[in-house]
Amino acid sequence: MSAIPIQNASGQSGVEQRNGRIGVIDIGSNSIRLVVYDRPTRTPDPVFNEKALCGLGKVLQSTGRLDPGGVDMALRTLARFRSLAQAMGVAEVDILATAAVRDAANGPEFVRQAEAVSGRPVRILSGGEEARYAALGVLSSMPDADGVVGDLGGGSLELVSVRDGRIGKGETLPVGPLRLADGSNGDYDRARRMVDEGLSKSSLSEIKGRKLYAVGGTWRALARVHMARTDYPIHILHHYEIPRDDVRELTKLLSRQSGKSLEGLPGVSRKRLDVLPLGALVMNRLVKAADISSVVISAHGVREGWLFDKLPPADRNVDPMLAYFSQLGARVGRYGQVGEWLFDWSAPLFPSETVTEKRLRHAACLMADVAWRSHPDYRAEHATTEVLRAPAIGIDHPSRAFLALTLHFRYEGDEPGPEHPLARLLTSEEMRRARILGFALRLGQTFAGGAPGIIAETRLLVDAETVALIVDPARAAFIGDAVRRRVDGLAGSLGRRGLVAVATAR
Repeated sequence: MSAIPIQNASGQSGVEQRNGRIGVIDIGSNSIRLVVYDRPTRTPDPVFNEKALCGLGKVLQSTGRLDPGGVDMALRTLARFRSLAQAMGVAEVDILATAAVRDAANGPEFVRQAEAVSGRPVRILSGGEEARYAALGVLSSMPDADGVVGDLGGGSLELVSVRDGRIGKGETLPVGPLRLADGSNGDYDRARRMVDEGLSKSSLSEIKGRKLYAVGGTWRALARVHMARTDYPIHILHHYEIPRDDVRELTKLLSRQSGKSLEGLPGVSRKRLDVLPLGALVMNRLVKAADISSVVISAHGVREGWLFDKLPPADRNVDPMLAYFSQLGARVGRYGQVGEWLFDWSAPLFPSETVTEKRLRHAACLMADVAWRSHPDYRAEHATTEVLRAPAIGIDHPSRAFLALTLHFRYEGDEPGPEHPLARLLTSEEMRRARILGFALRLGQTFAGGAPGIIAETRLLVDAETVALIVDPARAAFIGDAVRRRVDGLAGSLGRRGLVAVATAR
């Protein structure tokens, strides 16, 4: 798969910033979904999200046509989505259709009906375009993704390599669960042969030993099952990573079950149960054939890739995690966003930090005032929860745990023991760094009550024995008992003695 740079499909640099809401309707082989976003930005906020499992591709393999019942339900769904979009004042709605509509003999007829019902043009994506937009969706939320994006829909599996922010040539394979169910008629061995035959036509040699970034509702349902089995502490599917051996074991087990036997699985809808075993089979065979190292779940796919492609290049290059936390901190902070001062001020505490550690310290500083409105007894809990449940992108689960514990310490939370749920995601050194940074943020916010700019007229000096807060003479009045206690706490987290001195701080 030869690498190509990410660029707008039309060759243009992007679109002008819109003030109105924007919606995307994705017509897939199994489901139709409408997502409405507040505005097209680097970190778009979904304000509405609804899907209907229509099963358009249910009989595509055997008949070559869209399922009649699925067509009726799809048209009713599109009529509802049109009314919803109008009621919400959505400025623009883009409608995308994928494998089932693309491959069906009556696909053009359905498109004409869909356009009449929705009042909007329907864009039929080719297999290569579908793979590309899925890859763009993953890169929009995981800029450092390095592996293969696999987007499993009801009718097909799209594969495309990603590395260094660039995507390879996409390919599409006819091994979606609905197509497998129709073609195998419940025969497991026949379904397995269909998957293996499809994979044999793929360029697997170029993705061997790398990560699989899994896109699609069926694979997200599989991840929910794994989360429940392992009692995982963060219940967010995006960026959830499953080790290879766990993937092989779980998919082998699920692929041989019937939908009925899987009833009662946590977080899996009844309609999704029917395709889950075949989705597990596809993942099992792909992981084995390509020697996949681990599976990373992506909640972002074609829709998000479509929006990402519309952004100007400068916006696409923005760090999504820092953009999100900067906006959140500015919205909820007492004085807006003061994190940049804290970021520069706290740097002497971490002279040997890596690029990743520096980025996380930056994010923590942006969130340092997030819980001030809460009752003092619950601020640590509120801040921790805010990070763990934030719909942020560009952040993996260990990073969420680090930020959550940093803010836990910033708001004087108790020392978490080794049995703490988040401790299993962090090393002892990461726990130590979270404690130091949390104590530093507590001191920085205490010194001037969080008021902007004043902390910049102090500086931290760290040597082998002391941590000293140097305060400019013009700000000496800000020194008090609370400040001295915070300095001692910070110094203690480093195993040093605290000191406060008045001297030129710049």
